[in-house]
Amino acid sequence: MTIRIPQRLDNAVLPPLNLPLAKGETERGSAFSRAFSIFVVALFVLATAAAGAEIKLDRLTASYPSVTGNMAPLWVAQDFRLFEKHGLDVTLVNIASGFVSINALISGDIQIAAASSSSAISAALRGHPVVIVATLGPTPYKLVAHPSITSLQELKGRTVGSSRPGSGSDFALRRFLAKAGFSPGKDVAILPTGLSESDKRVMSMLQGKMDATLATADTIANFELKGQKINVLADLLSMGIHTSGSVIAMSRRFLEAQRRQAKAFLMSFSEGIATAKRDKETAFQIYRKHLRVQDPKLLEVIYRTSVTERLPLKPYPEEEAVKFDLELLAATNADLREKILASKPSQFADASLLKELEAEGFFASPLR
Repeated sequence: MTIRIPQRLDNAVLPPLNLPLAKGETERGSAFSRAFSIFVVALFVLATAAAGAEIKLDRLTASYPSVTGNMAPLWVAQDFRLFEKHGLDVTLVNIASGFVSINALISGDIQIAAASSSSAISAALRGHPVVIVATLGPTPYKLVAHPSITSLQELKGRTVGSSRPGSGSDFALRRFLAKAGFSPGKDVAILPTGLSESDKRVMSMLQGKMDATLATADTIANFELKGQKINVLADLLSMGIHTSGSVIAMSRRFLEAQRRQAKAFLMSFSEGIATAKRDKETAFQIYRKHLRVQDPKLLEVIYRTSVTERLPLKPYPEEEAVKFDLELLAATNADLREKILASKPSQFADASLLKELEAEGFFASPLR
């Protein structure tokens, strides 16, 4: 894709304009008339030159994992031409599976992947040059219970629904229960539901198939908007359980060989975050288009849970979330445990571009 701009006319030479004096015109008036004519011709030459000048945008393909509220920065950057502002022509493609998108990144089919943190870390552990360069914020899990249950203590002897054994939410649930003083499987029964969507688990809970489960903030708000009472017993993040969410990942080859383009992408992405946080109506416009949501109350909820409470203005990779994923992978992948024990969270992330931007004052400028 190209954008057209005027060419410089440093060496342009305009022909002399030997215009005859009009009847009654003085030499002084004639000088003014000729100067004005030269100005008009110059404008014409500029317009003509503009038609031939081109700046090429660097083409990139980036994936995103879900049509959810926290993808707003990418949509803002695309729809409001922030990518073009920073010299990029970016095609956004939806790839739901983190492992599929990371494989596409490794093969070079895409250059940037917004994907699950665990899929990027798993690929790096297996020797692929994949690195996390930014975050889209943690998954805001909360433990919710049937309306008849009002405290954590009442969970003893009850059943808590999980998604599936070995999943991130299942691991987070077990960590939470242990931290809360429960012995999973003994004090509390864990029911694998096979439901990865928290809204489906909450519906199953309300039908009496379990007593509690993990749910995201937007799921809880959606049920409350419909008048359904749900008791929130705990917030995992406030209890120190940093569950990972989506991250921005790149190959180390791309980061090194096309550092300018990588930096431009992070500039566009970060400006998308700042724009969404500063201008709620812009975010609403994006949600109406991409999420097809029109209800004002629901728009407010999505904005609060996805932008206000979740997206950081400076999207540095989160070390605590990386630690969480390493523990999860060690518990579910016996072949990786030795490598995980010998690794450090810092080796899976590269914040150098974001540090450069901060040193240049970039994070202050979009909010002025």
